[in-house]
Amino acid sequence: MKMKHVLAVVLLFVTVLISACSTEEKKDAAKQAVEKESLKVAIWSKPITEQTNLLVDKEKGFFADNGLDVTVIPGAGGGDAIKNILSGQADIAFTDPGSLYSSLDKGEKLKVIYNIYPQNVFNIVSLKTSNITKPEDLKGKTIGVYSLSSGTRQNLLVLLNQVGLSEKDVKIVETGIANFAPLMQGQVDATAATDTGLAVAKQKGLGEVNVIDVKDHLNVPSDVFVVTEKTYEEKKAVLKKFLESYKNSAEWMIKNPEEAASLAKTYAIDGKDEKQNLEMIKLRNASSVSDLTEKNGLGALDTTILQQGADTYQTLGLITQKLNMEEVVTKELLPKK
Repeated sequence: MKMKHVLAVVLLFVTVLISACSTEEKKDAAKQAVEKESLKVAIWSKPITEQTNLLVDKEKGFFADNGLDVTVIPGAGGGDAIKNILSGQADIAFTDPGSLYSSLDKGEKLKVIYNIYPQNVFNIVSLKTSNITKPEDLKGKTIGVYSLSSGTRQNLLVLLNQVGLSEKDVKIVETGIANFAPLMQGQVDATAATDTGLAVAKQKGLGEVNVIDVKDHLNVPSDVFVVTEKTYEEKKAVLKKFLESYKNSAEWMIKNPEEAASLAKTYAIDGKDEKQNLEMIKLRNASSVSDLTEKNGLGALDTTILQQGADTYQTLGLITQKLNMEEVVTKELLPKK
């Protein structure tokens, strides 16, 4: 009986000890959850495959492990992303330079803090039979764009400007996002698109085409991270942690495109086809690097090229004011290589 009593006491002690440990663990977990800093990132689209590194934190913990609780806010274009940070609905905008220039032109106080895609991903595509091989060949041609307010039109105008042409020298028509059908049907001579749009069209039987890449003429970045001046001044520490975490996530996707393509099936709205996911991810990985990032690390900012972009937009009449990008671009928060 004494032995049974002793065993009962021991079991009781062990139970109490385990319970106490479990309670402490729960308290620690709760404390860690409370201590995480929240950030909202407004993206220019719904969650798509090319953004997989930003979407898979539940699996990979790039942000959570750095004490961040990141929420992604979908949008309908880069202008939407900026509107979300101006209204306080988000802290960081994942947006394009065109939308940035437009907002600055209206007097908004913004800061560019990271170069997401230093490579310009826009292009002009034509069928081989058209013999359009250089920008000058576009003179007198009919060219399709997604819409008159889209990046496809803006980048087409930038390209034309680089070779001394203007919108008056071509006929621009809206074709919608299914812009390769009019090209294949002969309704347009060429169409303005992106690298990923072209890749999807090729998978659907586009055939042999000529491609003029805008980056070969003016390589303005495709997307950057932007914050308001107020957020920049008030949240420097947490923004720096975010950029470090994002850089880590981008490096992971560059090194592990197959894993990213597989995870995209769960997290991206367009991610059902893993083979297509892989191609989209490889294209975006390629646009994430440049000679400057090789030297200074992912996210490195080139103020000069952003200034050239702003000056070109003003020349084209897309914005009215002369912008000083030295006042807008900051390298203070960039992660070290």
